[in-house]
Amino acid sequence: MDQTMVHAYWRGVLQQLLAAGVTAAVTGLVMLTGLLSIPGAVWAEFSGVDYTLTNQNGADFHGQDLANTSFAGAAGRQANFAGAQLHGAILTQAAFPEADFSGADLSGVLMDKVDFSGADFTGANLSGVIASGSSFAGAIVTNADFSDALIDRNDQRALCRDAEGTNPTTGVDTRASLGC
Repeated sequence: MDQTMVHAYWRGVLQQLLAAGVTAAVTGLVMLTGLLSIPGAVWAEFSGVDYTLTNQNGADFHGQDLANTSFAGAAGRQANFAGAQLHGAILTQAAFPEADFSGADLSGVLMDKVDFSGADFTGANLSGVIASGSSFAGAIVTNADFSDALIDRNDQRALCRDAEGTNPTTGVDTRASLGC
């Protein structure tokens, strides 16, 4: 099973659980249990550095290839991820307030329960992200692409108030990708 199939499978599982009204704690446990049961061949694709539970406040990652890297539980206030490649990364239960993700590729990222308050996603690709329970309060999403993203309804509505533009890489309209 390749990584794309794994992401699609778990996105489907999460959507079914959320639609059924399963609590976030149970959903997280099911996701963790499922992720741990994935065959070793998929885990062999993990190519990133493990920043799990680290302090990355103010760190400069701009332009770096961080695909498949784990930032689970990390603190990254005002970290710079501008133009970074984060495809397939894990950012769960982390805090990235006021971080700069402008122009970053965050496609396929698992980012549930993350504080992105005041973060800059200008021109970022967030297609296919799973961001349930995350906060995008005050985030800048001009020219961002949220196609097929799973975000909370309240965040979606709030982001739609200021969303505008078209993603320069994917050509997708930001408001359309958010379902505004």
